[in-house]
Amino acid sequence: MIPLRSTLRIWLAAGVTDMRLGMPGLALKVQEALGRDPFAGDVYAFRGRRGDLVKLIWHDGIGLSLYAKRIERGHFLWPSAKDGAIHLSPSQLTCLLEGVDWRNPQKTWRPELAG
Repeated sequence: MIPLRSTLRIWLAAGVTDMRLGMPGLALKVQEALGRDPFAGDVYAFRGRRGDLVKLIWHDGIGLSLYAKRIERGHFLWPSAKDGAIHLSPSQLTCLLEGVDWRNPQKTWRPELAG
C-alpha cells in the first residue's frame, strides 16, 4: 500500500472517470484536466460511474504506481463537484478506502465468505 506520511497531498478527481484508463491515461488526465504534475509525488484518486471501483496513481520518485480497489457492496463516497480536484488528508483517504464515511465514521458491510 501507499506509505501515508502526514505531508502527503491527496487529490480526488471530481466527477466520473473512465475506469478503462491505466497509468498513462490517468497521468494524462491529471496533467490536462486537473492542471497538476502527476510526477510530483501527490496521490490522485479516480472513481468510475458505478462508484464501486477506485483507482489511485502516484509517483514515488522511482516510477508511477497504480492502486485499484473494488468495493463489494455499496459505493465509495465521493464529492458531488462536477470537475476539478478536492484535497483529502491521509486519514480521510484511509477511511475512503475502507468504505467508511469520514463525515460520519461507521464501518460498512464486510464480506463473510470468499465464495
